[in-house]
Amino acid sequence: MVRFGIIGTNWITERFINGAKDVADFTLSAVYSRTEDKAKEFAEKNGAKYTYTDLTEFASSKEIDAVYIASPNSLHAEQAIICMEQGKHVIVEKPLASNAKEVEQMIEIAKQRDVLLMEALKTTFLPNFISIKENLHKIGKVRRYFSSYCQYSSRYDKYKEGTVLNAFNPKFSNGSLMDIGIYCIYPMVALFGKPEKLHANALVLESGVDGQGSILFDYKELSGSVMYSKITNSYVPSEIQGENGSIVIDSINDPKHVEIRYKDGTKEDISKNQHDNLMYYEAKAFIDLINDGKTESPVNSFSNSLQTMELIQEARAQFGLVFPADK
Repeated sequence: MVRFGIIGTNWITERFINGAKDVADFTLSAVYSRTEDKAKEFAEKNGAKYTYTDLTEFASSKEIDAVYIASPNSLHAEQAIICMEQGKHVIVEKPLASNAKEVEQMIEIAKQRDVLLMEALKTTFLPNFISIKENLHKIGKVRRYFSSYCQYSSRYDKYKEGTVLNAFNPKFSNGSLMDIGIYCIYPMVALFGKPEKLHANALVLESGVDGQGSILFDYKELSGSVMYSKITNSYVPSEIQGENGSIVIDSINDPKHVEIRYKDGTKEDISKNQHDNLMYYEAKAFIDLINDGKTESPVNSFSNSLQTMELIQEARAQFGLVFPADK
C-alpha cells in the first residue's frame, strides 16, 4: 500500500481521494491543515487516522509514503520541497508552482532526494487523450491546435460584490491563466512540444489577476491558439486540424467525446469509456510509478511541466501580471 498524506482540505482533494480509492494500492493515512479542527473534520470524513498542524512534523511522519498537495498555488513549491526533503513522493495540483524558477527548484530537489514529483494535470492521463495521440496520424500533417476553456467562476460573483477570494487574489498566484488556461496549454505541449514564440493578451482585473485571456503560439509547421476565462462561459469545442481532417474534442480539460471529421465528410468516433471520476487515472499513474521505482512520469514529465510553466510565465510577462512569488 502507498500511504498518502494530503495538504489542502477542499473539494478537489476530496475528488482526488474518491478517485484514488479505486486504485488497489491507495490508502489515506494523514491530513495536514493549519487548524486542528479542520484537519480532524476532514480526516474523519475521509477515513484518515492521523492529523497534523505542523508541516515539518507532517512531512517527516513515518505514517506517510506520498503526499498530494492541493493548497493555494503560491504554497506549492515550499510545501512540496519540505515533503521531498523528507523522502516523500509528491503529486502537486496544477499548476505545479508559481513560476519556472520554482518548478526548476522542485525538480532539482526531487532528483537529489530520488523521489517522484508529478504535476496533477489529469487530462493527459485520460483514455480519450491517449486516443487522440494514437489517432493523430489519421488527420495528416497537423496545421492548427485550438483549445477553449471558459468557465464562469462562482467566486466572481463575490468579487463583483467586493469580496476578493483566493481565486482572484495575486497573493496566491491565481487567475484564469493559472487555473483554467493551463488546461489548454499543457495538452498542446504534450502533443507538439514547446512553440517557438507566443503572443498573449488578457483582461487584468483590479485585484491584479487576469479574468480572461487568449494566446497565439507559433510552431514551425503549425499554429496554436487558446482562449480561457473565469468570468464567462464558452460552449465551443476544441479542435486539432490536419490536412486530412480534424479531431474535435468536446472539452479539452474533461474530454468525454472525441471524433475525427475527415475532409471527405465522413466521421469516426474515437471516444473511449472512462472512469466516472477522471482523477482516478492520475492517481493510478502516480501510484504505479512509485511501485515501479520511477522518479519521473513519462506523461507529465519534468520537461512538459517546466515548458508549460515557461510559456505561462512569458504570457504573464506580456500582459503585465506579476505575482508576489515572482519577486
